[in-house]
Amino acid sequence: MAYPAIKSSSGIERLEARIASDKKSLLKNAADLSGRTLTDFVIHSAYEAAKRVIEEHQQLHLSVADRDIFIQALLNPSKPTNKLLKAAKKYKKDVVSK
Repeated sequence: MAYPAIKSSSGIERLEARIASDKKSLLKNAADLSGRTLTDFVIHSAYEAAKRVIEEHQQLHLSVADRDIFIQALLNPSKPTNKLLKAAKKYKKDVVSK
């Protein structure tokens, strides 16, 4: 069970949580191995995990938006420009004929 954060005047908040003793031992061991305090290890790990979750969520939403743009471009292609037609002609001449 997590308790709500308590705001202080310095902008630093307190976060409390109850944890099973085996999980605390595992976290303490990992903190010791990384040369950090338990508090620093837990805060750093939770912060990095939170950033990854947010990034993955944002990438998923961007991917959906990008997919829609791509599908619209396939369904409604724009007319090729003279530059593109010239490049295609050059490609056919230089590559396809070899």
